[in-house]
Amino acid sequence: MLSAVAGASSMFIPSLGFFGGANAQTAASPSGNTGHYHFRVGEITATVLSDGIIGGPPRIYASNAPEVELEEVLRQAFLSTEHMTLNMNTLLIETGGRRILIEAGAGKTMGPNGGRIFDNLAAIGLGPADIDAVVISHTHPDHVGNLRTADGSKAFPNARVFVPKADWDFFVANDPDLSYMPVPQDFRTRFAANIKSSLEPVSRDIELYEAGDEILPGLTTIVAAGHTPGMATFLVHSGKEQLLLTADLAYHPVINVDRPWIPGPDRDKETALNSRRRIFDRAAADRIPVLGFHFPFPGLGHMLKTDEAYAWVPANWAF
Repeated sequence: MLSAVAGASSMFIPSLGFFGGANAQTAASPSGNTGHYHFRVGEITATVLSDGIIGGPPRIYASNAPEVELEEVLRQAFLSTEHMTLNMNTLLIETGGRRILIEAGAGKTMGPNGGRIFDNLAAIGLGPADIDAVVISHTHPDHVGNLRTADGSKAFPNARVFVPKADWDFFVANDPDLSYMPVPQDFRTRFAANIKSSLEPVSRDIELYEAGDEILPGLTTIVAAGHTPGMATFLVHSGKEQLLLTADLAYHPVINVDRPWIPGPDRDKETALNSRRRIFDRAAADRIPVLGFHFPFPGLGHMLKTDEAYAWVPANWAF
């Protein structure tokens, strides 16, 4: 399968309107490597903003992989067999005079290497008060953690926050049963508490949506239940240009795209698998560019359909 990916990558030429030319820009972060990446979707200005990294044992993210095969696939991809690093690629879109942030990121809710989104906003000349809306795919801490500041106030003071209703009902309005998660009980307890704590500052004026709605111009939600009860993916669209955001349908392309292994944190694994196939098939058939939330930064590329599963074809970096 790795050879199929390599062959596909050599043939891939992104459209200049989407990834290249003068529309794509990047600049160095004063603290190290770049954490933001500019491009366009039609008339929409888009910027991937990194919130940093999280991760864990690869087995968590490939729950049904044979152990020997998992280790061999990771070695062939030059990845650690002990720890899988996951990026957090939030997306800022600017359209119709609004700045809309898709996913809030983790902050420090899942380790010390999150919470970088604010520095990356500053690097492009913006601050939290400049964000008009924050749209969340699902309420896991790595997607909502930055909604709360250290003192318990709203991190994005002027933003309307959109959350899937089914996730709110499961994780926030009730005490969720997280026994399905392949992690220790103390992690599950912190996980559930961090969800409620992160959403508490915005709870009085939260906007609950049903996946499938176009909640803002140029941003349509797509039903993607399974990982959580209400998870949505997103289609950013302008004219003929589109971008499909896959949220947590897959954690890393090597184990969840190039190999069809099942993420352990999926609550309803069969429903999640059907959502993954349906949305990946759409991306492949319609040749829609994709942004993977946890994929290696900046997370942009295409899905290629193969005989066994799919292949991830990263987009060429453009200045």
